Amino acid sequence: MKKNSFIEGTIIATLCIVIVKVLGMVYVIPFYAIVESAGAALYAYAYNIYGLFLEVATAGIPNAVSKIINEYNTLDKQEAKIRTFKIGKRLLSVIAIIAFLILFIFAPQIAGLIIGDLTGGNTIEDVTFVIRCVSFALLVFPFLSVSRGFFQGHNIISVSSVSQVIEQLARVLVIICGSYIALKWLHLDLTTAVGVAVFGAFIGGLCALFYVRSKLKQNKKALALDETFLVKDEVTNKEIIKKIIKYAIPVVIVSIAFTIYNNVDMILVLRTMNYLGMDAEEVEFIATGVSTWAPKISIVITSVVLGLSASLIPNMVEAFTLKKYDELNHKFNKSLQIILFISLPMCVGISLLASSVWTVFYGYNSLGTSILTVAIFAPLFSNLYTVCNHTLQSMNKFKWVYISSITGIVLNALLDVPFMLLFDFIGVPAYYGATLATVVGFGVTVIIAMIYLKREFQFKYTDTKNALVKILLPLIVMVVVVLLMKLFIPIDYDSRFACVMYIAVIALVGSFTYFIISHKMGLMDDILGKNYLQRLKSRFFKHKKEV
Repeated sequence: MKKNSFIEGTIIATLCIVIVKVLGMVYVIPFYAIVESAGAALYAYAYNIYGLFLEVATAGIPNAVSKIINEYNTLDKQEAKIRTFKIGKRLLSVIAIIAFLILFIFAPQIAGLIIGDLTGGNTIEDVTFVIRCVSFALLVFPFLSVSRGFFQGHNIISVSSVSQVIEQLARVLVIICGSYIALKWLHLDLTTAVGVAVFGAFIGGLCALFYVRSKLKQNKKALALDETFLVKDEVTNKEIIKKIIKYAIPVVIVSIAFTIYNNVDMILVLRTMNYLGMDAEEVEFIATGVSTWAPKISIVITSVVLGLSASLIPNMVEAFTLKKYDELNHKFNKSLQIILFISLPMCVGISLLASSVWTVFYGYNSLGTSILTVAIFAPLFSNLYTVCNHTLQSMNKFKWVYISSITGIVLNALLDVPFMLLFDFIGVPAYYGATLATVVGFGVTVIIAMIYLKREFQFKYTDTKNALVKILLPLIVMVVVVLLMKLFIPIDYDSRFACVMYIAVIALVGSFTYFIISHKMGLMDDILGKNYLQRLKSRFFKHKKEV
């Protein structure tokens, strides 16, 4: 199978992940209409806690396996590479079963922890049922993740990316069709309909696993999976297990810490809004809007870094293994530039069109619009954090992964309630405080990581600073164009189709303005690479001539 270069891998992964995330955005429109706000809150409760247990079940092992496989592949230790894959799968099988049993058995206690004393909304029994329905996905995803990691460790990004598209397609079909049939055709209760929807995670994972396993069988020879003719390497199983644990621990600590915080964040918002005297329905709307439904809209922004990470990690590991520190510095800066170049205008654009965007997904709601206007900027800082975190992990600087990440998480948690109470006191929506705390936490994490990389490895950020300054001009022009168009183009919030057309027209003109100015300034050549863009153009025009 063909390996992918850094930029090619980034673009392949990003395109597939954008498809996945667009599906993940689009499905909420019919799903939200089917189950409405009460069902949507129930869905959010189940998925947020499932995310925490998924982090526990995977335990950072897929990333560790990917990293070790890339390392052994670079050193031509093929037999040790295969043993690493097998050991990773065995470790995950034990952890996944334990995580599933804990989530399934203790679902009532977890449900009670989530909703507390809140009355008038979903009950503990409702939350318990949907948590148990989604728990079955824990039996599939650990094995799927480690198989994806095997391909990524070989710099083969396409298989992992396509499997994510397959997974999402299957999941979305179950969510929409399953909930609709349960609620509208079979006339079952809302809790059962949401239970069917969250069970879609299991079905999607199963479909993706079948695809990845078929690719492993088809490419057994190319991936050196046939051990018959391999000479046993001097690397022992004990060494491999130690390496897996060593590489997995920082991923586990950071991932679980952030997932715990996301759940704590939702609980803190619930408690604080309840303390401020809002009714149960409004409290659930705000808490799940901040923690789940606004992030659903922003997943196209986070998909940029997910695609980037899929290509970044193996390339970083290879460069670090060969002690090419200048190349590490270049790739790190290039990653930051890609995020700023793509994510920043997306955040600004969605914020400016928040009312119509929220209407398309969930129906017009002034409270939802207010949440989205500010919450959309958190993913930008999350993206920057992810690149810093992956860079430190690739360089085995786990101590600084802990220091930077835990500092950001603790700061985020400590500022959550004070910021919400302060904002309420000065007459600003209290939930803005939760978003500000998130931004501050991520921002501090990024600053700590960048200072360490500069001090220890002489990383320079001049190119990134220059790129950011250059980005501001096309961004400002785009904002002016969008604001002028909003003044002259009418909008009907009673019609979702009208909102879609409104967004499409303004987004098309705004993005066209941004990219044309960027291209004229040479920004696109600087960030994506002139040679790669020329290859894309030549392929496109060649295809046109053939047609």
